[in-house]
Amino acid sequence: MEPLNKLTADGACRIVFSNDVSFASFYNAAIFEGKQIIHPDRLVRYENDISFIINDSKRAEDKKRRRDIVVKSDINGIYCILGIEHQSSIDETMVIRCGIYEMLEYLKQAENKEYKRLVPQIIVVLYTGPKKWNGPVKLSDYFEIPEELKKYLNDWKIILVDVKEMDTSKIKDEQTRYFIEAIQAMYKGSYEDLKRLKRMKKENFLYAA
Repeated sequence: MEPLNKLTADGACRIVFSNDVSFASFYNAAIFEGKQIIHPDRLVRYENDISFIINDSKRAEDKKRRRDIVVKSDINGIYCILGIEHQSSIDETMVIRCGIYEMLEYLKQAENKEYKRLVPQIIVVLYTGPKKWNGPVKLSDYFEIPEELKKYLNDWKIILVDVKEMDTSKIKDEQTRYFIEAIQAMYKGSYEDLKRLKRMKKENFLYAA
């Protein structure tokens, strides 16, 4: 675990959502409207040997790609790959990056003879930045396209969750809910909201900060 005085926003999110209960609670709230579809006891950490690196450079930005949270789980007996990609700033290339990540994973599976069928995957982008997200959320946001071609365009989309706008009432796990609510309270500058989180674990408060 990273020392708190050296912890980045990416590192804090990775620690929190490496907890299976927190991961499942966040996913169920973010994309399943609070329905308990993902179960923490069925999550398996998924090693991604592609590491989501698009090129061979050694920039710090590339190294951060290795910090994505990826798990494998089953939904009604069908295995799926679920991921959280944390963003603390607006990234204009997010849609393209996520598209590349997913297709590289499918390519890896297709080349692996152990896979009879590809394993479906979902990536949720958790945005924790201070500004409202104004970047693209689908491929067609990047360009103009003739009306005649629109129905033929593969319009890749991302699932974007802005921490400031998340409905915490749908988060079942208390500590995960407090973590998100603490971030929201800090952005609002609401000391009263923070005081209500009396049962929040100290370390989760520090991660939220």
